[in-house]
Amino acid sequence: MTKEKARYFTFLLYPESIPSDWFTKLESLGIPMAISPLHDKDLSSVEGQRYKKAHYHVIYVAKNPVTAESVRIKIKRLLGDQSIAKVQIVASSMENMYLYLTHESKDAIAKNKYKYKKSDIQLINNFDIDRYVTLDVEDKEDIVNIVCDLIDDYSLANMRELRRFLRLRGAEFGLPSLRVINDVLRPYTGLIRLYFDAVYQERKYGRINIDYETGEIKE
Repeated sequence: MTKEKARYFTFLLYPESIPSDWFTKLESLGIPMAISPLHDKDLSSVEGQRYKKAHYHVIYVAKNPVTAESVRIKIKRLLGDQSIAKVQIVASSMENMYLYLTHESKDAIAKNKYKYKKSDIQLINNFDIDRYVTLDVEDKEDIVNIVCDLIDDYSLANMRELRRFLRLRGAEFGLPSLRVINDVLRPYTGLIRLYFDAVYQERKYGRINIDYETGEIKE
């Protein structure tokens, strides 16, 4: 195993190789973790075998940078020698890894993998994906542009209408949680206010139709 250190890891647990109190034992570590629904409908590529061996995907957030080997040893001591497999540093974004727990990540969707219920994800020791989502400048600009387009396209006149819309349909447009969106939009409140004001003015006075080729106002 690599000696590279990190804080974010993922690994597999197999139900038949872990003790009945495995969840309680994981809680006792005091480490934030997210555990997928039981993946028992992943299609197998092995001839004569319809599904892969049932397993859980686990996201593990170490308190300090450690190696994958140290994580493997800790879980083996806790749950048994055969309990853990494929310990890896999270190479993609944490958000993408979290989405993979239910096969809602882009790559899983592209491969038409079976989608599991988000409500069946189990969180340990205050795991909160929003804490681990990191966005670069381009990501933030994309979110701002998408939000402005939504305000315009769906005539959202204020923050309450926007929040309701994002709760219901934000995921359709690839947007993160409201907490992350609020953090991203905070420096752009002036711009967002201009969009809200434009929608309000149209509601109050009606839309002015403009011929964009000539610049003339249509009757």
